[in-house]
Order: sequence, then structure tokens, then C-alpha cells
Amino acid sequence: MNWIKLQSENQLDEIREKSTTRPQLIFKHSTRCSTSALVKSRLERSAQPGDIDFYYLDLINYRPVSNKIADSFSVHHQSPQILIIRNGECVYDESHLGISMDEILEQSGQN
Repeated sequence: MNWIKLQSENQLDEIREKSTTRPQLIFKHSTRCSTSALVKSRLERSAQPGDIDFYYLDLINYRPVSNKIADSFSVHHQSPQILIIRNGECVYDESHLGISMDEILEQSGQN
């Protein structure tokens, strides 16, 4: 998995901009949560589609970024959580064991 580290609120503008040409995915991961570790492992064992950028947020170390994501994309904070951003908006979010690569592909329009 080629994660792009999400470590600053400024990167959210970049994600919005890039989402006009290809889907962007944000994975909010808690390093203190076994469910989050399980989901991260499942994603990393799956084939990564080449037409989606995958951002990784360590929400323990970057909690303000996580809060900004919730505000900017109008989603309730969860952990673990994925958001798919297209055309500057969150078009899909899922959390916990509902996260799967098959669902990511379907919801991102890449299936």
C-alpha cells in the first residue's frame, strides 16, 4: 500500500483539488485500537487500485487534522474510518469492520 501521510490541515485543500480528477481516500487510523489495526492490515493485503490516492492519518498524533476533516467534509468522527472524496465532497464514509477494498472500489466508481 502506498500511503500518503496526512499530517496537516493544508493537505485537505490539496485533497479537494485532486479529487476533481480522481478519487481521494482518507483512512483515519488509531494506533491504539485493535479494530483499526485489523482494518489497516486488511487494506494493506488488498490490491491497491492505481487510480485512487490513499491518505493515511494517524489520528492520535494529528487529532486537529482529524477534527478538521470532520468539519470540512460534514462527517461524524469515527475510528477507524474511511472517506472517499470526489469533486471536493465526501461521497462515502464507512467505519470499523464495514471498511473493505471491494466497497471502496464500488463507492469510488472504480469498479
